[in-house]
Amino acid sequence: MPTNANALQPSLVNELNELKRRLSAVERKPDVLAKFDRYPTTEWAAIERGRVAGNFWSSCGIANVTGLVYDRIECKFITDRFIVDRSEGELRLAAFRHFGTGQKECVSASRSFVIHGAATAIVGKGILRWVHGIPFGWDYEDGTSTYTIELQHRYVTDQTPDVPAVSQMFGFVKMSDQAADWPEALMTDGNGNWVPALKPDAGNGVPASGWADIADRDNAWNGAYGVSNMHYCVGLPEERIPEATPDGWAYYSGGTSEWGDAGNINDPVIG
Repeated sequence: MPTNANALQPSLVNELNELKRRLSAVERKPDVLAKFDRYPTTEWAAIERGRVAGNFWSSCGIANVTGLVYDRIECKFITDRFIVDRSEGELRLAAFRHFGTGQKECVSASRSFVIHGAATAIVGKGILRWVHGIPFGWDYEDGTSTYTIELQHRYVTDQTPDVPAVSQMFGFVKMSDQAADWPEALMTDGNGNWVPALKPDAGNGVPASGWADIADRDNAWNGAYGVSNMHYCVGLPEERIPEATPDGWAYYSGGTSEWGDAGNINDPVIG
């Protein structure tokens, strides 16, 4: 059977297909059926976020964006207890390349968005829009890297916990695992003062006496603000979010806010 002189060898066909795939990746052209990149949604709740290590950037929302199409990212979050001078914080979006065994490096970061909050506890909501700046290389078929975009936070002011006054009662105090060998009664010391009939002693099982809290101090606010995981993280075309920039764009309701330091991929980060 005669061969077709115009037919390409299978290896060349594969190379041409690979070249087409790379060109599509570089141009970041979406599938004709896709209107945006979808990333996982999470529970819509503001979770308490304490200071981590030396107040390093710590992630409170992570989306695996390996193989994403769009440069422009939008994520939505809610906050709780951002209070002026007591629990102020800052948020940012950052992109990470994951490699090796549990290793990752920051490849780009938005400007920090400082949230001062309000004078009293209030639930707020915010949106961050950003051009992620992940370089060509996010194409996982060309290597072994995985890329994530992460919503991160850190404190501007120290946590200032509540120290409320609570009702107290004077009485005998013992641990629940100690024997209930209570003193017989209170008696006067001859000067009109009531004293335990038996003096507490560490070796005789008699409980100590003193002031015990009636209310629960553990219910007091510890000074930490709350930030939700990403309600969503989504990639959108320029016509949908034209205001997105490498520095970032933000909307926030729930108190005052402002832009802080420029994005720094070398800031300390909890891995």
